[in-house]
Amino acid sequence: MFRNLLIADSGKGHVEEMIRMLQDIPSFKTARVNLLHVVPEQSKAGSEGHRDNAQSMLDSAVNRMGLDPSSVQSIVRDGDTKQTVLKVADELNADLIVMGSRGLGRLQSILANSTSQYVFQLSTRPMLLVRDDLYVRHVNRVMVTIDGTGVGDDALRTACELVRDIPGGTLTGLHVVRQESAPSRGGRTKADDILDAAVQRARSFGVDLKTVHTEGKDIGRSVCAVAEDINADMLVIASQDRRPLVARGLVDLDKLLGGSVSDYIRVHAPAPVLLVREPERA
Repeated sequence: MFRNLLIADSGKGHVEEMIRMLQDIPSFKTARVNLLHVVPEQSKAGSEGHRDNAQSMLDSAVNRMGLDPSSVQSIVRDGDTKQTVLKVADELNADLIVMGSRGLGRLQSILANSTSQYVFQLSTRPMLLVRDDLYVRHVNRVMVTIDGTGVGDDALRTACELVRDIPGGTLTGLHVVRQESAPSRGGRTKADDILDAAVQRARSFGVDLKTVHTEGKDIGRSVCAVAEDINADMLVIASQDRRPLVARGLVDLDKLLGGSVSDYIRVHAPAPVLLVREPERA
């Protein structure tokens, strides 16, 4: 599981509540926590006073989250928040970034210069997004999307490792198809085979996977609807990192403006979203 967390704290939203809930999971109690506060560079005069107060702000956040101060590294940096979060995550080799999100749509995010959207698109590290308008609950019911093409293998493993450490935790695997395939002579469909394989893989991690199969032309909308139906506390999804190295510093506009399933889920999911970035397979 995650051993080195970077919490990008903006001083608002439900990130602190999420961290308190994660403290109930044994593996998270031993994780190293890095709490980052970025002082914007827009106003040099204003940022000086902001920086003076930053450390006390972080100390207060540690106290509110119920963390052991000896296990927390507080980091204050000047700069552009988006770039700084990515830079610090690389410096620390963080295995999970936790951020709040206003839940803006794709175009709104671009126009509003959204930090969480930028990091969501460009980070190659797992990221937990907690929208400001969500009621954060103790993590017990986890849902993971099952792709069936190899994309999502790491997401399933991550979800299993998470649930395995939660007393009484449950894991639901969802497979969505845009159109049902014809069943074989034995009455089985391709979806049956995909979900059976996922059940077996989850079992290898010591987890019982409950499966759901649904049809929907809009996959993102279908995923969010099922997550709401089962009252999921966290949604684990996979997204391919298909940007070439030369474009790592640029926002992926076709994803931002196109029909990105992961982006739709980021905005509309009824629970915090844990994105597991996976390299594109040939």
